[in-house]
Amino acid sequence: MNYKTLYFLAFLLLLNTFPGKAQEDLIINTQNRKNISLNGNWHYIIDPYENGFYDYRYKERNEADPEAYWNRPVVNKPSDRVEHSYSDEYSLKVPGDWNSQDPVFKYYEGTVWYQREFNITDAESFQRAFLYFGAVNYETHVYLNGKKLGMHKGGFTPFNFEIPKDLLKPTGNFLVVKVDNKRHADEIPTVNTDWWNFGGITRDVKLLLMPENFIQQYSLQLNPKEFSKDKNNQTLTGCLKLNEPEETSVVTVSIPELKLSEKLQIKGQNLEYRLPVKGLELWSPENPKLYRVDFIFQNDTLSDKIGFRDIRVSGKDVLLNGKKIFLSGISIHEEIPQEVRRAKTKKDAEQLLGWAKDLHANMVRLAHYPHNEHMTRTADSLGIMVWSEIPVYWTIDFESDEVLEKAKKQLKEMIIRDRNKASVIIWSVGNETPLSPARTAFMKSLVAKAKSMDNSRLVSAALEVHHENEKNIIDDPLGAVTDIVSVNEYLGWYGGLPNAKENSTWEVTYDKPLFFSETGAGAKGGYHGDKNQRWTEEFQQWYFEETIKMMKRMPENYTGIAPWILTDFRSPRRNHPEFQQGWNRKGLIDNNGIKKKAFFVLQEYYKKIEENN
Repeated sequence: MNYKTLYFLAFLLLLNTFPGKAQEDLIINTQNRKNISLNGNWHYIIDPYENGFYDYRYKERNEADPEAYWNRPVVNKPSDRVEHSYSDEYSLKVPGDWNSQDPVFKYYEGTVWYQREFNITDAESFQRAFLYFGAVNYETHVYLNGKKLGMHKGGFTPFNFEIPKDLLKPTGNFLVVKVDNKRHADEIPTVNTDWWNFGGITRDVKLLLMPENFIQQYSLQLNPKEFSKDKNNQTLTGCLKLNEPEETSVVTVSIPELKLSEKLQIKGQNLEYRLPVKGLELWSPENPKLYRVDFIFQNDTLSDKIGFRDIRVSGKDVLLNGKKIFLSGISIHEEIPQEVRRAKTKKDAEQLLGWAKDLHANMVRLAHYPHNEHMTRTADSLGIMVWSEIPVYWTIDFESDEVLEKAKKQLKEMIIRDRNKASVIIWSVGNETPLSPARTAFMKSLVAKAKSMDNSRLVSAALEVHHENEKNIIDDPLGAVTDIVSVNEYLGWYGGLPNAKENSTWEVTYDKPLFFSETGAGAKGGYHGDKNQRWTEEFQQWYFEETIKMMKRMPENYTGIAPWILTDFRSPRRNHPEFQQGWNRKGLIDNNGIKKKAFFVLQEYYKKIEENN
């Protein structure tokens, strides 16, 4: 045993008087903290009957049960019975969905156990350790060295758990993660969706090495109540949260480029503050300016790149930094179609957002769930505005208080992770939810939650349209509390042909900006024919030509559109054997990455808007 191992063991023994705790409160900005990546190859066991979790009476196994899959299988003599084991022969890449990695997983919904080992001998560099997961779909149970660290529900938001100090070992730490992507009626999303239920550890896994106390969360943005067009007369407002309360201490907030450095006294765990600034360049699609911001607490400096901008509604207009804007958008699913998998890397984000830039889009709707953090960070750097959404989708159980709390938890995790991203201008609380008093109360509660957490962005939801003959009426009562009225419109695809748009009229109950959060038609890439023939690229092209004509007749509060969708994406609902084959074909780019005719129709529309502004 070398001296580093002895030092490590002594270090853990010294700290053992302070028992560890599960840590569900999110740690943000993990990429700029000291961490060890746990990405790579993990062993797996497919367990559809959850034999590793329940005994044959279907009761959860006790922690020390040798047949529990979170325990290391041990064979001391040939007669020992062991009925599970982890092997290099069965491995999955993390991050990544399991569906795309082996044909056996294509439609699989159930439990898979992930396992890997890791070492850590640099005890001098930290006092506390946390396991961080960017996202796991859907229900996750995490075990280390036979002990359960915690459980998380939600397939698209991050979470972390603290590792008790007496549990971490210098070598051979046995990490097991139970992942279950089964759909349930009382979860978010529910059983019925129009996207592939990719399972697995789909985003980065890290071991965070932290000091005894540290800045856990923070936000810093332009104060919306004091916004000024004068760059020498701006005010930033911020808040931060320590992991543990302090009797009295100092936090320094520094923006070197602006020659700003402010020492702030903190008592307890939370701090709110305001900082007058001069010479501030505002973030915009034309100038996606980001500033390095340093948060210094004790001997620890945490850095971030943050842009500052103002987004608000004024009457029927959306204003960015005081100037009216048109949102030339496109909706995106978190998929790389050519490889039939979940997007997961910075390179993936650059591909998807690069296509959006080619389209001359200045915003994207990230549907129908929070996408990975590479997307919002890349959008920050490229100057692309973002609509970010939680998967409150279609037939949620709106009468359940428990389901509402699950939705609020996912909303909270989304906002905490991304509220320092200048690109994010809209929090969306759901998509196409059917009208009822219970639904409206449920959704209004989510709107109120978003506004209470962050008053520097707009809040909306994708609503449906009420049709009466050729009249389209937007009167959803949820529109009374959202900042903009957003609707999904498919006249000419789900009703009639695209020329049905010619005589359509629109009536909006609310005197607010009107945004079309979806519109589109299906086409199989490379399939050509007459424009009246469904599934041809010509039909989709005709649909967008008629849509653009209709949009030019919209009421004056028409402020933007995000058609459905950038690329074809996988969906088990789409089962035509010739034209769909398990794909939603409404993409402007096909599953081989080739642009369809409709792409260039929308591109030309956006170019003209860009030239006229």
